[in-house]
Amino acid sequence: MSDLLNDIGRCISESCAPCSALRAILHPRDRDLGGFSVRRLLPAEEVRAVGPFVFFDHLGPAVFPPGQGLDVRPHPHIGLATVTYLFAGEILHRDNLGHVQAIRPGEINWMTAGRGIAHSERTPPELRAAGHTVHALQLWVALPEEFEETAPDFCHYDAGQLPTVERPGLSVRVMIGEAFGAASPVATFSPTLYLEVRAEKGAEIPLPDGVEELGVYVVAGTLRARDRQIAAHSLAVFEPAPGIVLTAAEESRLVMIGGRPLGRRTVWWNLVATRRELIERAKAEWRGGLFPPIPGETEFIPLPGE
Repeated sequence: MSDLLNDIGRCISESCAPCSALRAILHPRDRDLGGFSVRRLLPAEEVRAVGPFVFFDHLGPAVFPPGQGLDVRPHPHIGLATVTYLFAGEILHRDNLGHVQAIRPGEINWMTAGRGIAHSERTPPELRAAGHTVHALQLWVALPEEFEETAPDFCHYDAGQLPTVERPGLSVRVMIGEAFGAASPVATFSPTLYLEVRAEKGAEIPLPDGVEELGVYVVAGTLRARDRQIAAHSLAVFEPAPGIVLTAAEESRLVMIGGRPLGRRTVWWNLVATRRELIERAKAEWRGGLFPPIPGETEFIPLPGE
């Protein structure tokens, strides 16, 4: 009898795994970035980070008429890597290492700030003249403490370099990390996972096992975790548990993020660090014009409040 009761208890526990492992559902806050707005999910009051991810912005789809576009002027970063991913449109990246790189849908820009880097993000001139739509995610990944002052770097990965896995009702692009039997070539400083998933209505979506912290963001559509609904533009954060399976209540697009947590970080403006003195140093250097200039740029964003 005791074995039977144990089996029943185990079945009940497993059948409710998606619900019991659901730590929080985060909803976006709109942020005006000057001419366009974004949905910001991280950092949130209840969840500061998911694995190494300390920042999550969702832009668009934003429609720009002819003559208008994105103009994120030069600004600094420290202690993190930025990850830019587009669903539609194009953004031109420039940095003070001399890189000039257009990013298009399905590609990954991974910029390691480390000790300090400055960059700009703008709409290319030809798209600005014609009018266009931009739909993108920008995430920040904290660097482990031993690497937070590493030399800055920039890497670009074409869409063809990032593997796609097809499952019944699912298409999974492995952008960073390993999952569904495929591995991304993107080099990271700590275990990191970033997937894009397209799901048909009714498709079951298994969450990768063995990820220390995991979040699922619904770009479009609706997901179900048994009796819980995860609506579009919500970020569901899960505790580590095996066998979690979500269901697409309608045709949906989502991303999964996660990995090894790196401990508390101070996030001030575009600067991330384990120690406040590193942020104060970066502020003084930016204020004093000590970051190397970005070729082709003459503007800059001043420190907040200055």
